[in-house]
Amino acid sequence: MAKLILTSGKRKTAIARAVIKEGKGKVRVNGVPVELWEPELARLTIMEPMILAGKKYMDKVNVNIKVKSGGFMGQAQAARIALARALDRYFQDPELHAKFIAYDRTMLVGDSRRSEPKKFGGPSARARKQKSYR
Repeated sequence: MAKLILTSGKRKTAIARAVIKEGKGKVRVNGVPVELWEPELARLTIMEPMILAGKKYMDKVNVNIKVKSGGFMGQAQAARIALARALDRYFQDPELHAKFIAYDRTMLVGDSRRSEPKKFGGPSARARKQKSYR
């Protein structure tokens, strides 16, 4: 039976799910090959775990990532987290895990910051109506 692993990544409001299985090194994001993903900055962000892992690991697996919600950069970072976690769980190599953590810890851990909810008495979360006593 073929090995199949599902992982997810979140960034702001973007959510990415990655399915990794045995293959020839193809990575697709929402059905599009990652090499054709636009804009370029988002593509490079998604490809970071692939570049760090190298051909040694990437030529053995196919990864299919579905990402929704959020902006293009939030989606790219969510896809990056999902891809890094998928590679880490699939190969279970301490050397690869250490390489990801040393490069950027948020590749596996994620960023817990979220937008603050709006409160009463002002137009936004922190801003309040100004007062004048003169």
